[in-house]
Amino acid sequence: MDVYFSSTKEVISFCEQLFHYNKKIELHWKTHEDWGNHLRIEYQQTDNELVDSVVKSMVEVFVNHRLTNWIRDIIEQIYYYSNRDEIEKIMDITHWLIAGEDEESVQVRKQKDDPLQLLYSLFVSNVKNTTTVHFESIVKFRLKVFKEYLVNMVGLAIDEYKREEDHQEFVNMLREYIAKKEPVYNVVHILQGKTFSFFKSDGKKFSRIELKMLMQKEPLYIVGLDADELNLAPLVAMAPKKIKIYGDYPSEPKTLTVINVFQERVDFEPFHKFPFPIYLKNQ
Repeated sequence: MDVYFSSTKEVISFCEQLFHYNKKIELHWKTHEDWGNHLRIEYQQTDNELVDSVVKSMVEVFVNHRLTNWIRDIIEQIYYYSNRDEIEKIMDITHWLIAGEDEESVQVRKQKDDPLQLLYSLFVSNVKNTTTVHFESIVKFRLKVFKEYLVNMVGLAIDEYKREEDHQEFVNMLREYIAKKEPVYNVVHILQGKTFSFFKSDGKKFSRIELKMLMQKEPLYIVGLDADELNLAPLVAMAPKKIKIYGDYPSEPKTLTVINVFQERVDFEPFHKFPFPIYLKNQ
């Protein structure tokens, strides 16, 4: 098989990846006057094995050397962003969506399929059943489907970026509101759960009615908090000097929001440090 790369950086990267995936090959590298770097691959194995290792290596080269520029071009030329900071943030979110295997990125992406699998299948269709492969030509003319997919991913990343911006504005507004407010309680203890359970410093649990009454005394609609929201809103109404959260999930979204809003006022402790075990026994 003859493989051509116009970029020396990319051909070096390709060779490293290829030897990582396939030890049963021999490579001869020379420079071609018209087509740049010419690799001749000699192999003693089935065509499928070679195609698989060549394609995996090409996908790695594309992801490492081309993907970021493609994403940047789409952000600038299709979505018309020009602010450098905004472009960087949207690029980061797009990379997270494409590479992310965590539940949140799959949810935002709206599909469980690995995006790089699409790239792999497009390269396979251009590498199998041929003995001459031009990487540059595949990238320029054969990845239209992936480009369309990427335009959609960047769109989702922009939506996510706007959501994050709105959330940060909301958090900043709450911080300012709390900073001006006189604390109603010195310490409030919180137990993690589907919804938070709130406790006074003597271990007595706040009833739902107590929380509602505290919230009614505050014009929480000013800061965009719903009267039925019973996790963050009660804390904003109480504005305690200290908040102690107990649980085993420090990165749980409700908890992160409280930490983000109240910052140094919050301590997170493991569940077993909860100081009112009598309440747990009665549950």
